[in-house]
Amino acid sequence: MAVKNSSTEKPSLLKDVGTLYKLRLGFFVVMSAVLGWFMGADEVDLRTMLLLTVGGYLLTGASNGLNQIFERDTDAIMTRTANRPLPTGRMSVKAAWAWSVAAGIIGIGCLYLLNPLSALLGVIALVIYAFVYTPLKSKTSLCVFVGAIPGALPPMIGYVAATGEFGIEPGVLFAVQFMWQFPHFWAIAWLAHEDYAKVGYKMLPYNAGKSDRSAQTILLYALFCIPASLLPWALPNGEPMVGNIALAVAVIAGLGFSYYAFKLKTTLSRDAARRLMFASFVYLPLVQIIYVLDKL
Repeated sequence: MAVKNSSTEKPSLLKDVGTLYKLRLGFFVVMSAVLGWFMGADEVDLRTMLLLTVGGYLLTGASNGLNQIFERDTDAIMTRTANRPLPTGRMSVKAAWAWSVAAGIIGIGCLYLLNPLSALLGVIALVIYAFVYTPLKSKTSLCVFVGAIPGALPPMIGYVAATGEFGIEPGVLFAVQFMWQFPHFWAIAWLAHEDYAKVGYKMLPYNAGKSDRSAQTILLYALFCIPASLLPWALPNGEPMVGNIALAVAVIAGLGFSYYAFKLKTTLSRDAARRLMFASFVYLPLVQIIYVLDKL
């Protein structure tokens, strides 16, 4: 009897829901929220951590699900997204709505059990990502600025989940992740530029696309990550969130991150963009973990 090639097997419903929710991406989102929670928490509370993790995962899944519903036609055109559940017809639009709305309601409910302010920030993140950022992608490169707002909210949500209050501390955690969004998104956009061009997405800084000017801007924003990462150390109220160890690591990590952006500027190559993308996946968790360890 011939063995069926696993690469041709139809993905299960569970895998398709995971694709709809982008569960791997959700891991990084939830990690930044949990690390933000550690920055504000005085003690470890497993119930709070569980609600934040589940709520964060489901809210991220809802945002990604709505994004894929709205972009199902363009997803069918792009190589990188053509095999998603909606473009292939493996999942109906009605089912995708049901999975997305259910995840959103439960996710917001989990955050509300922590405190109403956390839930409000979660709603803001979902609305901006799905209903503002998503349609802007085909209209203006400023969509990256808009998308950076919900992308930077997780550590703020985590901190507010721990304290129940908003203030300068969660604001600086937001600022660190907000600034990181730009070189991170643009490195991905550089790699996917030809695919994005098929559907008119304007994801790089300038209409010229993979140009020297765009690479200069990416390098500039990578360098901006260094002063942004020092904000938790340099709070104006005189009570820094972190100490000198975090300061040193943040500077070194920022210089390393900027080095990869510099290599993109000098080569304008896909390989350099790929290295910058992977560097971005290392840089932010490293800095945020050092914040937590230095706080302890």
